[in-house]
Amino acid sequence: MKQIVSISLGSSETDYEFKTEFLGQNFFIRRFGTDGDLEKAAEMLLQWDKEADVIGLGNIKFPYALGPKYLTRKHEGKLAKLGSQIKTPVTTGSELRDVSFEWCLRFIQYKFGNYFNNARVLFLSGMNNYRITKVMSEFTDNLTFADPILENGIAKFINSIKDLKLYAQGAHEILQWVPSKRLSKSVVPLKAWNEYILKKAMQKANIIVVPSYNFNDYLEKTSLEELGGKTIITSTAYEDRIAFLKERGVDVVIDTTPKILERVVAPNVLEALIISALGRKRDQIRKDDLLEIISTQKMDPRVVYPSGNPKRVNRFAFVIHPLSKEHLKKDKAIDFMTNITPPAFLDAVEKVIAYAPPWVYSRVTGIKSPTGAEAEGWLITVGGTPKQMLAHRPEFTYKRLLQAARMAKRMGAQIMGLGAFTKVVGDAGVTVAKKAEIPITTGNSYSASGALWAAADAVRRMGFLKVEKGRKIVGKTMVLGATGAIGSVCCRLLAKAFKEVYMVGRNTAKLLALKESILEETPNVKIKVTTRPDKFLADMDVIVTATSGAGKKVLDITKVKPGCVITDVARPLDLSPKDVAKRPDVLVIESGEIELPGNPELKSIGLPHKVVYACLAETIVLALEGRYEIFTVGRDIEWEKVREIYKMGLKHGMKLAAISGVNGIFTDKDIAKVKRLALKAMKKKAG
Repeated sequence: MKQIVSISLGSSETDYEFKTEFLGQNFFIRRFGTDGDLEKAAEMLLQWDKEADVIGLGNIKFPYALGPKYLTRKHEGKLAKLGSQIKTPVTTGSELRDVSFEWCLRFIQYKFGNYFNNARVLFLSGMNNYRITKVMSEFTDNLTFADPILENGIAKFINSIKDLKLYAQGAHEILQWVPSKRLSKSVVPLKAWNEYILKKAMQKANIIVVPSYNFNDYLEKTSLEELGGKTIITSTAYEDRIAFLKERGVDVVIDTTPKILERVVAPNVLEALIISALGRKRDQIRKDDLLEIISTQKMDPRVVYPSGNPKRVNRFAFVIHPLSKEHLKKDKAIDFMTNITPPAFLDAVEKVIAYAPPWVYSRVTGIKSPTGAEAEGWLITVGGTPKQMLAHRPEFTYKRLLQAARMAKRMGAQIMGLGAFTKVVGDAGVTVAKKAEIPITTGNSYSASGALWAAADAVRRMGFLKVEKGRKIVGKTMVLGATGAIGSVCCRLLAKAFKEVYMVGRNTAKLLALKESILEETPNVKIKVTTRPDKFLADMDVIVTATSGAGKKVLDITKVKPGCVITDVARPLDLSPKDVAKRPDVLVIESGEIELPGNPELKSIGLPHKVVYACLAETIVLALEGRYEIFTVGRDIEWEKVREIYKMGLKHGMKLAAISGVNGIFTDKDIAKVKRLALKAMKKKAG
């Protein structure tokens, strides 16, 4: 039986010995702590020379991976020099540590799907964990390094790899002569300030990388406030460290040292095990050998959930804006001023606020899918009303949306959605998606899905059409703006549900092309195209208006038959409250709102608790799914994506929460009233 001995400068209270099997060979592994006594460690090294097959040196501070040579080498000192002179192979585990760092991050990024994308990562020692830094930089730019604070007591963070290199190569040496560290220990205000800003940085981070060496020293003053909900990356996460992190509310611990034995052991033990099993000397082990063993032995990174339940929180941002100048009065100061100033004041405010930079309106938390995935995010406001956006060139709005995207990226959002009119203006998100540094979606796919979901529910509740599962509805439906982004998708989906579909648009050629395309997919539907909707309005049971007429009248509601269900998904709306008021016997729907899973918390957006607009729900669904990609942009929406986002929504617990009209959400009482008036109008018309 081969013997592996680990001599550690750590505590002797955690010594152990056990037998194990590895690569078909039997091993007896022992660990001896020397409580920081370097002389004792040297004596034990000589004692076990020739007695052990391989000796590991533990709890030695690993070298910095960058900086002056004396900084990268001085850690080994006497023990390393002595280890090179004895005959038994000696290892610190540095080769395995370096390989496992990179392997761990790449494995988790792949296995869990974009796990590190745009995460806010705080390195308590960037110089100590430079290899993790290099890999992490491939997935996110949001890197913060606390080296100046923790090494030299200087109240400054480093925010890029480039600056970390400068600090390591030059500034680091100079800073050793700066008395700031000494001052920070003696001058309470400076020391307290450094502790304060470090805790704030921890609170803002999604992931904190903690060196294994002096692990407890780095985190001794932390609490639930700093570590609650965080992911910790470290090496050799012993059970006492897991318990420590559990008490402070940590969600996930990623241990870069794989656990392949019955207990957690340090890299020096694992590397000693590999050297012995392969019959190699220390200098004969290459990274390729280690990678091969890691792969063939399935030495996957160790992911620990201290609470016992797997947890992952994905992040999103969503752009909102005031829908009209009246919405600006929700601000108490503006509302007060409008009461004591002439109407021109509010007009001026509307124009001025359109030029304001984006700002965070609300933090969103508490969204939890039945799958266990969670999402959190930010609602970011741009100040332009639809009127002001139309008064400027599209580039005016693009500029502010790109500012919002940069803000979202800094906060750690992994995808950003465009809401209301921002998803319509210009080229419907194409330019913003090309220029933004995080994925963009307009939400139009789920808007179309939600609108038709709501229409189907409204038809069922009105009760004038027979709806049977698996059978087409015997009725007539019309889509105005049929060749537009949402309109064309509505046509495709309605063709699958209704026997007759009337498509209305201004371009006959586009209408005919769309008709042919739909008939290839759904041949058993009757389709009629027209540029003059008024001729057929009186026969329609369901109407979807999805134009981009920017407020122009496209539908004469007085010609619609009683009991008709109209779904107005145009932004701005095709039907004003004044138009809707003309026909109380017609049900006019603005949208289908979505109920979020979990117990979401956010500032009011004019909807009941847990309920959001479908375009926002699309962004949240993509975040829950980990689909950080450009999903819906442009005016040609793929109906397959409408179907896909609908299915994803169901998977993550999204529900049709309400049917909204121009005056808010319809209650059962409201719908019953419309139905009663429709029946009365029908009788009057028949009589």
